[in-house]
Amino acid sequence: MSNKATGSVAQVMGPVVDVRFEQGKLPAINNALTILNGDKRLTIEVAQHIGDNTARCIAMASTDGLKRDMPVTDTGMPISVPVGRKTLGRIFNVQ
Repeated sequence: MSNKATGSVAQVMGPVVDVRFEQGKLPAINNALTILNGDKRLTIEVAQHIGDNTARCIAMASTDGLKRDMPVTDTGMPISVPVGRKTLGRIFNVQ
């Protein structure tokens, strides 16, 4: 359903970020979205569609510095982590 649309931050409430998109461009639930926040790229995940072409998302890192109308890009895919032989059998603390 996703087509790598661009939206904008509508509201920030702690780790919860509401993102508004154009009509028909709402990303799928569980899609990863990215926001360029200064020199850092913040990844957020779509958790819910709340109406008015708005997706309610959960941030994977601090939302400090986010402002309304900042551009948000839909990656078109869920959050993923590359794996390979070096990571097999390992445990990661992602806190």
